[in-house]
Amino acid sequence: MGVHQPAPGEPKYVVCNADEGDPGAFMDRSIIEGDPHSLLEGMAIAGYAIGAHQGYVYCRAEYPLAVKRLHVAIDQAREYGLLGENILGSKFSFDLAVKEGAGRLRLRGGDRAAGLDRGPARGTPARPPFPAVAGLWGKPTNLNNVKSYAMTPQIIMNGAEWFAGIGSPQSPGTAIFALTGKVRNTGLVEVPMGITLGEIIYDIGGGILGDRQFKAVQTGGPLGGCIPRSS
Repeated sequence: MGVHQPAPGEPKYVVCNADEGDPGAFMDRSIIEGDPHSLLEGMAIAGYAIGAHQGYVYCRAEYPLAVKRLHVAIDQAREYGLLGENILGSKFSFDLAVKEGAGRLRLRGGDRAAGLDRGPARGTPARPPFPAVAGLWGKPTNLNNVKSYAMTPQIIMNGAEWFAGIGSPQSPGTAIFALTGKVRNTGLVEVPMGITLGEIIYDIGGGILGDRQFKAVQTGGPLGGCIPRSS
């Protein structure tokens, strides 16, 4: 196994893509409104790991409560010495800022690159260099989603074996779904990876309204597809 070398270039950045644009999706919104400090802590850990001193949360302006709680949490973290200069008396400095999106996501290379690419132009497939090499302002950037950063403190606190014990061996951890449509129980659900759609629809969702036959489910919002019962 080769040794991984840090991406050359300074400064480095940590960016969170919280621009959740799929209709009916509110997974990121739920985490930010309910526990914004988990996101901030995860981003600070990422900053420490890659040697970054500045991070940005790119959040939808249509989530005013989430934006407000992000600002409050950042101010609280600074007050307690968890963000800013020489965190907890160490030589590590890291701070965060919130950038509100103005709508119209330009999907260049999917969700990972989307937080760095806004504008009216047509989306194009991502090509090298990728964000880890040349991301924000052409500098090495760690770009991830809300759930990935928010889960990081839990994994560090409970251990990798704990996390690997959830879900399937090939895909450990959990998945969060916004369950909507013609089911009895709608809402936000977090389930272990490897669960079947039938378990989500019938055991959690309570089955189809009116006891009708299940035909298909759409996953991934407008960028996803329909999965029929026969699959």
